[in-house]
Amino acid sequence: MRTYGYDPSGRAARCIPLPLSLKGVRIVVIGGSGHIGTFLIPRLVRAGHDVVSLSRGQRSTYLEDPAWQDVRHVAADRTVEDREGTFPNRVADLRPDVVIDLICFTLDSATALVDRLRGETGHLIHCGSIWRHGPSRKAPITEATGAPPIGEYGIAKAAIARMLQDESRSGGLVTTSLHPGHIVGPGWHPIGPLGNLDPTVWQKLSAGRSIDVPGIGAEFMHHVHADDVAQAFEAAVVNRDRAAGEDFSVVAPSALNVRGYAQIGASWFGRAPVLRSVTWDEFRGGTDDEAAKASWEHLARNHVFSIEKARGLLGYTPRYEPDAAVLESVRWLIDHGQLDVANPLTV
Repeated sequence: MRTYGYDPSGRAARCIPLPLSLKGVRIVVIGGSGHIGTFLIPRLVRAGHDVVSLSRGQRSTYLEDPAWQDVRHVAADRTVEDREGTFPNRVADLRPDVVIDLICFTLDSATALVDRLRGETGHLIHCGSIWRHGPSRKAPITEATGAPPIGEYGIAKAAIARMLQDESRSGGLVTTSLHPGHIVGPGWHPIGPLGNLDPTVWQKLSAGRSIDVPGIGAEFMHHVHADDVAQAFEAAVVNRDRAAGEDFSVVAPSALNVRGYAQIGASWFGRAPVLRSVTWDEFRGGTDDEAAKASWEHLARNHVFSIEKARGLLGYTPRYEPDAAVLESVRWLIDHGQLDVANPLTV
């Protein structure tokens, strides 16, 4: 068994280098067939790594890529195996040098995996969420200045991030947590201008029809393209020493507010948005319950994040502005008959 060292001295934790090359390490990606994995795994393969994708195996990736031919696939239902207490052993038995965990949502699950990998794996990289921070108090939000989380999901993600940081800085397993914004990409619907997944907003924008906006539409949402998230995970693998014990917000270079998002989206169809300000009660009364709840969850947080830490330590350089990422998603959905619009795109 290989031994990995870690020196937690100082605020910026410092790793003792792994006794292996950055080329050709074995990387196990948990949840590899999802939004991030669709882009991340081909990146890792092209970088020369031995990649294992661990997932339920019930769906294909969102985009095809020949790199997947060089990936080993292992089917596992994490929910079931976590309940049985067997999942950490399944991961460790693959003898990974690096584990990238894209689908961990509870502190118990994260802790069990850390306990099993400690002393045997060189680096655990966890996918968190910007929702580990609550409603904004000051923008941009940095990793250290976010408000306390709200909601079960955000509270759990914040607890996992703290546990991982404490683990690494106390001399245990080397970990890193990356916290993406609202992930956008070809193959799935983006969080839209009203902060939900209701596709009718695109029908209305493309037709020049009126849209009810709760409040004045000044609330922000911070999107990120899935390939930019993949870039950040790859950078964390390469820059293990800098990433050890750290947490990073991973978002686009800028963020969209409700009105700006609607204006940009309507312009793609050669239209100007027709927006009507309403109260939240009025908005809920005219909106599907699930969509209205999603709108509140996204807009009440009013998130705008800084990426300076990821830029400085990881060299993170996102390619996509948020509107460009959403446009790519909308174009794909229209081209594949998964989004009905009144008029064609003009861009």
